[in-house]
Amino acid sequence: MIYSLKLETALYLTGLFVLLGHALALFKGKAAQDWLRTLPRSKPLGVVLLTAAAGWFFWLVWTMDLGEFSNWRNRVLWATPIAWFLAWKYVDEFLAARSLGMLVLLGAEPLLEASFLRPEMPARLCLNTLVYVWVALALFWVGMPYTLRDQIAWITGGEKRWRMAALAGLAYGALLLVLPLTFAKPA
Repeated sequence: MIYSLKLETALYLTGLFVLLGHALALFKGKAAQDWLRTLPRSKPLGVVLLTAAAGWFFWLVWTMDLGEFSNWRNRVLWATPIAWFLAWKYVDEFLAARSLGMLVLLGAEPLLEASFLRPEMPARLCLNTLVYVWVALALFWVGMPYTLRDQIAWITGGEKRWRMAALAGLAYGALLLVLPLTFAKPA
């Protein structure tokens, strides 16, 4: 185990993240839509997100048990800043979309690990479902980053669609925040 995140903490953090993000979308709709439309092609944000993803990956390789691939550790550690530089230099088209996908994929692991082998908690399925949807989207954002632009264009295409998505996100975030309260405490 690399992370020591409890399921309850993962639910609270994810619920708070989803709730705050969708509250901003609901109450600051125009500003959020304008920002989202610029996100996929934003070079400065792409560099920040790429740096965060490379740093997180570097830390993971540095600290985790690689098993039979442990002899590759130093090579991968050296290759990480080289890959960061090459991506920064030559993959500037939709760099923010690709980097966001990388961060989502890295972030999925601690959330899924928190609910691993917790069959007594059916509430974990709400978290796992959301995380797997994020993973599926992130795979497209890394490989075909224009899909993020298209998804943003679709969700911002109508006021009713935007409000319904924001309200659905608020409800799901609230659900994730309430679920840990339903866990049975050991006697």
